[in-house]
Amino acid sequence: MGISYKKLMKLLIDEEITKTELRQKTGIGTATLAKLSSNEYVSLEVIEKICAVLQVQPGDIIEYIPDKKAGE
Repeated sequence: MGISYKKLMKLLIDEEITKTELRQKTGIGTATLAKLSSNEYVSLEVIEKICAVLQVQPGDIIEYIPDKKAGE
């Protein structure tokens, strides 16, 4: 699977922050937000902006989930 942003999505729900609010506060584009929602790769610059706005560490918003094939 690779990188998962489920932690970020859960944090947004817990903090009652919409994806639109996150986009506006960080200055990221709608395409980048779509990538986050689809667990696609984004730049570390995007991760840095999100961490700064939410005042969290990268590990609080992303998770590495190894592929089953890679672990066999």
